[in-house]
Amino acid sequence: MSTTTTSSASTVAQGSAPDPAGHACGGGHCLDRRQLLVRAGTAGATVGAVALLAACGESADSPGSGGGGGGAATPGADGSLAKLSDIPVGGAVSATAADGSKILLTQPEAGTVVGLSAVCTHQGCTVLPDDAQLHCPCHGSTFDLEGKNVSGPAPKPLPAFAVRVEDGAVFAQGS
Repeated sequence: MSTTTTSSASTVAQGSAPDPAGHACGGGHCLDRRQLLVRAGTAGATVGAVALLAACGESADSPGSGGGGGGAATPGADGSLAKLSDIPVGGAVSATAADGSKILLTQPEAGTVVGLSAVCTHQGCTVLPDDAQLHCPCHGSTFDLEGKNVSGPAPKPLPAFAVRVEDGAVFAQGS
C-alpha cells in the first residue's frame, strides 16, 4: 500500500525517486499508464483528423491543391456564375450554383464554356481544376476539360451542368 506525503515543494509518492528539484516523475506531473494511453490516443486522433481535413478540405485556391488551372469563380451581381475572362482558355475554375452545388466551368477552347458537376463519380469528393485537367484529390481520378475520365477509379465521366455565355458572362441555363 502506498501513502503520500506532502512537502512544500511537491507531492511525492512513497517509494518513487524525486528528481533533483524534489519532483517525482519530472516536474510533479506523473501520468499513470491509463492517462498516458488516453493522452497518446487523443493526440493521435487529433493529428489524423487534421490531416484528413487538410486533404479533403482544400479549395481550388489552396496552395498545393492542384488548383494551377484556375481558382474559384466570383459570381456576378447579375446572377452570373463567372465572367468568361475569369476562365482560362485550356483550363477551368470552380464555381457554386445558385442551389449551392459545386460545379466546374471549363474553357477547352476560346469562347466555348463547359459546365460540369464538381462531384467525383467515384466517391463524391470535390474535383478541382488542375491546369488542363480536372483532378480529384481523394483517390486520384483525373478528367479532361469536358468531364471524360482520363485515369483513376472514377467509373463515369463528370455529369454536365448546363450553362450559357451571354455578354461575356457565364450563366446557369434557365436562369
